Amino acid sequence: MISASELTKRYPEGREALRDVSFEITAGEMVFLTGHSGAGKSTLFKLLAAIERPTSGHVLINGQNLAALRRNAVPYLRRKLGLIFQDRKLLFDRTVLDNVLLPLAIVGHPVREARRRALAALAKVGLPDRENTLPIALSGGEQQRLAIARAVVNRPAILLADEPTANLDADSAAEILAIFRAFQQVGVTVCVATHDLPVLSGPPPRVLRLHKGEMRDLSAAAAGTP
Repeated sequence: MISASELTKRYPEGREALRDVSFEITAGEMVFLTGHSGAGKSTLFKLLAAIERPTSGHVLINGQNLAALRRNAVPYLRRKLGLIFQDRKLLFDRTVLDNVLLPLAIVGHPVREARRRALAALAKVGLPDRENTLPIALSGGEQQRLAIARAVVNRPAILLADEPTANLDADSAAEILAIFRAFQQVGVTVCVATHDLPVLSGPPPRVLRLHKGEMRDLSAAAAGTP
């Protein structure tokens, strides 16, 4: 599903955000990407979403090399991805429903079907009666649920969430992670970047740790793999 090989990202000022990072994530896995602030988590997610290009190495999604992807092909790649950003990127002058409808409108979904899918996505994240509300009237946890609904309304195969529980209380964070677990259980590949590992019910997720741009698979280390 996702494969990275000797991935390096160096910025013009000389800062090396990632160095020789290699890993594989199989379809339907739930993976946590951990590390200190500045470790390279957000940079890696930008490479996975083709927002940025690597300096060297490559990333494959379903066998497609993102480094060789033409710019006009990037929107088609992102239809397979659900992206949840740290700052959520909600449109505060539009209703909850309009925020979720936006990805479907961009790809030209029929209006009636788009509305049905958007309402279904809101129900899945626990916002079934808030479609006419403006995002500013939602709590932080509800805004994060809205961002998730917008990310999954296109039914992506891969969900990338960058610090989705930051600034949330413990109960709200647990609810958000339970939503991710539910998507993973129906076959969605879920990658979550976070400073701290949360406590989850069910099987433990795989953990990849970044430290100063270098990666270690903590799950493999725990299992005794070199």
